[in-house]
Amino acid sequence: MPTGIRDSGYTFDNGSPEAVPQLRALESFLDPVTARRIAPPVLAPGAVCWEVGAGGGSVARSMARAVGPAGRVLATDIDTTHLAPAANLDVRRHDVRSDPPPGDAFDLVHARLVLLHLPERRRVLATLAGALAPGGWLVVEEFDCTAPLRVLTAPNDDAAKLFAQVTDAMLGVLQTHGADLAWAQDVHAEMVGAGLVDVDTVTHSRSWPGGSTGASLYATNSRQLEPELLDAGLSAGQLEGFRRLLRDPAFAVMSYQFVSTRGRRPAER
Repeated sequence: MPTGIRDSGYTFDNGSPEAVPQLRALESFLDPVTARRIAPPVLAPGAVCWEVGAGGGSVARSMARAVGPAGRVLATDIDTTHLAPAANLDVRRHDVRSDPPPGDAFDLVHARLVLLHLPERRRVLATLAGALAPGGWLVVEEFDCTAPLRVLTAPNDDAAKLFAQVTDAMLGVLQTHGADLAWAQDVHAEMVGAGLVDVDTVTHSRSWPGGSTGASLYATNSRQLEPELLDAGLSAGQLEGFRRLLRDPAFAVMSYQFVSTRGRRPAER
């Protein structure tokens, strides 16, 4: 996930103290889903892969293990703080919005929670599709943030209203940074428009009880965005109450809907 520096247009800062817990929470929730989506035959031994907006590097490392010594994985991000090269894993600082693609023959290109943050998302998706080798796969995974987050249990009605108020404000901050909260719904059609075939989409969501790693993601995001949330009219007391709620085992909420779309470049005849 391209969390990056503030003046880049990305909402979150990879260098902040909250970046590590944010990345770990995302990895805990999303890595099993991603692993299923890039499993063989999408990802095969000897493949050449590009992990876009690699964040903490968990997916890139998993790819490197899967492709083996005959394969190669390139992990790129605008901030490579949390990335480390390995035997068949290269790391490069790269801005997918403005830098040319680092190759044009990838067997797999994967981008998770990247394009929704970019105003140039449609152009970037076409660029990623153009970097595929014949028969190569593009996998784009995003949160669909358009549906209201469903509170399953809460200590009282006021607690549920507080959760909705703070999360609505956080989504508003994302939008001011250029995020498209409905982008996940458009990816399938964009892949078809880019000439990819065998395009398919799956969605995933689950309950996050108070005190869970998933629930902690909301609290972490509230700390990352705190100055802007205060500017939006929330109080420090409301934010602290929100974080207490997310530690309360009497509270549970559904996660954002995670949408995974993949498509394949036609093989040459």
